[in-house]
Amino acid sequence: MKQVEPAATSNSRLKRAELASSFGAGLLGFGLGAMAASYIADLALYVVITGALMHGWGMYDKHATERDLGRPEAVWMKALYWSCWLILAGLAVVLGLRLLS
Repeated sequence: MKQVEPAATSNSRLKRAELASSFGAGLLGFGLGAMAASYIADLALYVVITGALMHGWGMYDKHATERDLGRPEAVWMKALYWSCWLILAGLAVVLGLRLLS
């Protein structure tokens, strides 16, 4: 039977916990936004822009930190990283067009 290294198990567990926490925070924010929609509708664009900027910075910083640490990157992770940047760029175009109209 193959032994699993404790560090690998801990790393995997930490990533699952980070994913669950992030997803839960997103759902919480979505729910709170839905509940307060009529009160904060005028601020929605600013909230989306702030969220996109924070997400972009966090995504970039995490990617750069892992690269600096020499951690290997799976092909699917690189594809998701760049796909996310493309989606954020598309969102920026859509929001820019909305502001201009």
